[in-house]
Amino acid sequence: MKNLIGIIFFSAVLCSSANAQFEDYKIVDLSYPFDENTIYWPTEEGFKLEVEFFGTTEKGYHYSANKFCTAEHGGTHMDAPIHFYAGRNTVDEVPLDKLFGKAVVIDYSEECGNDRDFRFSIKHFENWEKENGIIPEGAIVLLKTGYGKYWNDREKYMGTNEHGIDAVAKLHFPGLHPQAAEWLVNERKIKAVGIESPSIDYGQSTLFESHVILGKNNVPILENVANLDKLPAKNFYVIALPMKIKGGSGGPTRIIAVVKN
Repeated sequence: MKNLIGIIFFSAVLCSSANAQFEDYKIVDLSYPFDENTIYWPTEEGFKLEVEFFGTTEKGYHYSANKFCTAEHGGTHMDAPIHFYAGRNTVDEVPLDKLFGKAVVIDYSEECGNDRDFRFSIKHFENWEKENGIIPEGAIVLLKTGYGKYWNDREKYMGTNEHGIDAVAKLHFPGLHPQAAEWLVNERKIKAVGIESPSIDYGQSTLFESHVILGKNNVPILENVANLDKLPAKNFYVIALPMKIKGGSGGPTRIIAVVKN
């Protein structure tokens, strides 16, 4: 196990491309880039990058420097437990061992394609386990909706292309049922959960119950996870490292999967 962790660690450090190879493993990038097209909640402004200097300096060398502005919650990011539960971990307080571990992909993309308000239930997890075995204790569970193919189309991805508070009621995308969130916490003792959609609660949620349940139990949430179609159902590892914002409720996150060839 120590050798495997070493391989994973050095793979993460030495390989920077989306599908870089390192010995018997490949790395899959599960993060979207941040740019002017990055999808945010309708009430948030988008990602802004301001070029401060780009070009050749007076002394003849090239120099490039920018500054950026972003909400904590947008694009591929992590919700820290405090996002929906007072007194729980801020993004800088989330233990690193919660952000690294064995992972599984629960794929209900076909059902999500037929129902924009689909919610992953206990039954769906039990059906997955009949084919793949029990979700391991301490796993990072990734929910595949198939909505990654809509990432460049805000309306298809979120259900609306509108902005502002009135647009929130028009959101339609899949999420995790609160009872299933409880089950994952209590019965499978997961480390973290991620989803291929803008929120762990489905678009029509008004109480954000899955956020509350996961936050109460100090379970970090990964949202807008990319490239789940490039992963197997099980037997791989995930590393998710958010921007370490002191006291933050979340932040942009680089997520990678380490998959055996």
